[in-house]
Amino acid sequence: MGRAPRWVRLCLAGLCLLLFPALAAPPAGLIELRHDRTEVPLAPAMRYVHDTQGDGDFASAQRWLDEGRFAPLPDGRTAFGFQDGAFWFHARVVNRDNAETRWLLVQSYALSDRIDVYARYPDGRTAFQAGGDHLPFSARSIRYRHPNFWVTLPRGEPVDLFVRVQSESSMQVPLSLFTPVAFAELSRDAQFVIGAYYGILLALFFYNMALWLSLRDASYFWYLFHLSAFGLVLFTLNGLGFEYLWPNSSWLSDRMVPLSICLAQIGMQQFARIFLGLRERWPRGDRVGLVLIAFFALLGIASTWLPYHISTPLASAAVLISIAWIAVVSIAVVRRGYAPAKLFLLAWAMFLLGTGLFVGVAFGLTPKNFLTEYGVQIGSALEMLLLSVALGHRYAQLRNENERIVREAKDQLEHKVEQRTAELRSALVQLEDAHARLRESSQRDALTGLHNRSHFRDRFDALLRQAREHRRPLSLLMIDLDNFKLINDRHGHLVGDECLRWAARTLGHALRPHQDALLARFGGEEFVVVLPGLNLAAATQVAEDLRQHLREAPFRSGTHEINVTASIGVHAITLAVAGIDPLLQLADQALYRAKADGRDCVRTSQEEPA
Repeated sequence: MGRAPRWVRLCLAGLCLLLFPALAAPPAGLIELRHDRTEVPLAPAMRYVHDTQGDGDFASAQRWLDEGRFAPLPDGRTAFGFQDGAFWFHARVVNRDNAETRWLLVQSYALSDRIDVYARYPDGRTAFQAGGDHLPFSARSIRYRHPNFWVTLPRGEPVDLFVRVQSESSMQVPLSLFTPVAFAELSRDAQFVIGAYYGILLALFFYNMALWLSLRDASYFWYLFHLSAFGLVLFTLNGLGFEYLWPNSSWLSDRMVPLSICLAQIGMQQFARIFLGLRERWPRGDRVGLVLIAFFALLGIASTWLPYHISTPLASAAVLISIAWIAVVSIAVVRRGYAPAKLFLLAWAMFLLGTGLFVGVAFGLTPKNFLTEYGVQIGSALEMLLLSVALGHRYAQLRNENERIVREAKDQLEHKVEQRTAELRSALVQLEDAHARLRESSQRDALTGLHNRSHFRDRFDALLRQAREHRRPLSLLMIDLDNFKLINDRHGHLVGDECLRWAARTLGHALRPHQDALLARFGGEEFVVVLPGLNLAAATQVAEDLRQHLREAPFRSGTHEINVTASIGVHAITLAVAGIDPLLQLADQALYRAKADGRDCVRTSQEEPA
């Protein structure tokens, strides 16, 4: 039988595509890496499960996949807003004919608390990695502002990628695979854009700072405050704060987002009040602005202890209200004939648009794309430029009023004298506060932050007198870190200093149940503890607890993990012994007995408790 005509073959092929679409495209949930692909977003093939309790493990995720519980992303969106529990995502990746087998998985969102990545291979082995801003920044595969993970994708082998994300921030999971070259180009372009943005902010900052220093106009100061605070907001949201400022602090990673937002809103509202002259032009609107400033100040303070999933959505939602209110007062002042308010209103319109897009992504209301992701940067840059122009326009108007101000100078002289007097009183109060802070700092050890030896002797003398007056027991502990010289010799004195700070924090944490205890650095690697109200047996138990705390949690510095132990001498003070030095000597003798007995132990003096 001869071959069918060409038109017949084409019709049959089209019929096959209609009847069997699976033959024309990869199966749902499958990503194919072809030779020409260098960047592959996972969203088109990604499936998810919302683990509302957040207690499912990797075995549970595999079972859910087998049971068909993973569902396609809603409308292809990778933003879910603020959600409880954890989200599991799955995608199967097959490297068909791409020469690159080592790919970088990047989550293009910087604020997720914890990200667990599992790569399951056909031979049954599973590779696991963890990231997020609740882990140190050094845990990332590449030093980059967004979480990233190296994934090996051999040719012809299907690899199941499971990603678990749990976070109190907005649930945004835009995941993509990059070849090393493609990622280098992406990071280069992103850093250029961010650098250009912050370059604009720095140029505006120094320009307006020079104007403020020369003019002493409060509006310039609050413009600088707003510019700096909003720069900190974006520095935090872009992941640069975690990368450069607090790479080991998950507490600051969580708290800095709502706190910086509140600071930015305080600067915005105060700048609007002064620039628009609301106190004179619209007193009622000025009072509303003061209420908003008070609200953001209280929210900023509360955000240091409120749960992140409460403070951040509240601060984000309040941003829209704050900017909308500024637009309202700007329109009101424009209608009252104040010309600079027109530029001011245009500036806030740009900022409102960009911020609205950004907040919409945070709450899962708008899709994540270039405009919504960087709209707040674009809008804020335009806003800053227009505000700077508006400030210049405002200054020109003020300069035209100088003659009238000069004529009224005599009448204002008395008021200025009173103002300068008030400033002098304020300066004196600040000087007294500074003196009090200086006195407190003189009682602290500069390295560890603990009380120093001089302050310890003063407090110990007072505690000894109280113990004698009330006939209460008093115990003394001398603590020495074992073989500390070896740490300095092997790792350097900077690591040794960090180890001393770590030991001070560990001892302080262990002594929290004993609120009356006095902990101080005695010198070198030696610490001293006074325990009011504890006899020899109780003090010995406390010493054992301190020794165990130091032993159980190794000191970590970079890639180093150092086991630190301590020898502790305990002396229970009798009421008969007078003077501090003999008591210190008895505790020191017990310490040396502990060192002689092999270190990492607790020994007591021969003196019986009172």
